[in-house]
Amino acid sequence: MDPRPPLRTVDLADVVARVRTGPARLGGVRLVSVDGPAGSGKTTLAGRLASAFGEDAALVHVDDLYAGWTLTGAVARLQAGVLRPLAEGRPGAFHAFDWSTRWFRPEATVVPVPRVLLIEGCGSSPRALDAWTTLRIWVEAPADLRLARGLARDGVHLTPEWRRWQGTEAAEFAREGTRARADLHVDGRSVGAGTGVALLP
Repeated sequence: MDPRPPLRTVDLADVVARVRTGPARLGGVRLVSVDGPAGSGKTTLAGRLASAFGEDAALVHVDDLYAGWTLTGAVARLQAGVLRPLAEGRPGAFHAFDWSTRWFRPEATVVPVPRVLLIEGCGSSPRALDAWTTLRIWVEAPADLRLARGLARDGVHLTPEWRRWQGTEAAEFAREGTRARADLHVDGRSVGAGTGVALLP
């Protein structure tokens, strides 16, 4: 018998309702961050939330703002290109990083002013964005599962990069107190199916 207590679940519709009734702090936009270690299920959860919000939501992947395997500069690019314009009621834009050429694409990705902006990725909920954020979601999963998911997606030849990244993200989360500051803590093993997700204690 598993001695652990069963995890509480929350329906995604309830998360959507919580955001819709929460304060809009980014101008008229409600900002939701989905943060956590690589391979934990953030992209899957953010995609499901974007679908649940429908046309009201825009989704930005912080992976597009990294300059390769580093967090340096990503939040600054997000603030300057997307968040500050949206706070002023104007569309934002950014140049996505092309992982094949190892440089930023010349064409800009435009972010229209939405009712809800979802930002997803490691380092997407630093303290610097707290004043603009309506809801912070933390997603985690066992380390072996996260690594297996990442290598299945990116290829086993990137194992050294993944190992280094795990150290990079752990340092970022410790510095920012990311998990402790989150409003919802989601079990990343639960994000792929059903109408809800399991919440961690």
